[in-house]
Amino acid sequence: MSVLDSILEFNENFVEKKDYEQYQTSKFPDKKIVILTCMDTRLLEMLPRALNLSNGDAKIIKNAGAMISHPFGSIMRSIIVALYELQAEEVAVIGHYGCGMTGLESKSILEKAEDRGIDLAKIEAASYAGVDVDKWLHGFDDVEDSVKNSVDIIRRHPLLPANTPVHGLAISPDTGKLTVLDKAE
Repeated sequence: MSVLDSILEFNENFVEKKDYEQYQTSKFPDKKIVILTCMDTRLLEMLPRALNLSNGDAKIIKNAGAMISHPFGSIMRSIIVALYELQAEEVAVIGHYGCGMTGLESKSILEKAEDRGIDLAKIEAASYAGVDVDKWLHGFDDVEDSVKNSVDIIRRHPLLPANTPVHGLAISPDTGKLTVLDKAE
């Protein structure tokens, strides 16, 4: 049985038993906050519990490294939508120690892609579209600096509503301890 098959089987029972009822809430975050964090599996339950968040409390955006790589990319669009359309009033970027993006070099990914049958010559076409693939796939050297960079991109965004608090934090995936890196006044 594939992972998807087991998910679909579970889902059928979940719906049939109406287990979803305990999770029903509105699309608006009760605590009026949008959080950008990492997709690391260790944070799936740890982060909400460490922040005292329940279902419906926050808009949580996840991506590799909690990084904003472009001020007009999909991550920033999601933050702007949350602030204007979904009643969020505050933003937190929460990276984590021991992140897989620390020290990640594009070369590693490209070598693995080639080993799995990707023709890297096709990647050259991206450069004609203005995409620097090496930069796009590159991680960071220090999670704290990366979080501060993402906070700076958000704060400088021309569509950020005036006086929106934007914070930067890092969490330990082992203990849930938060370190405040940049707290808005």
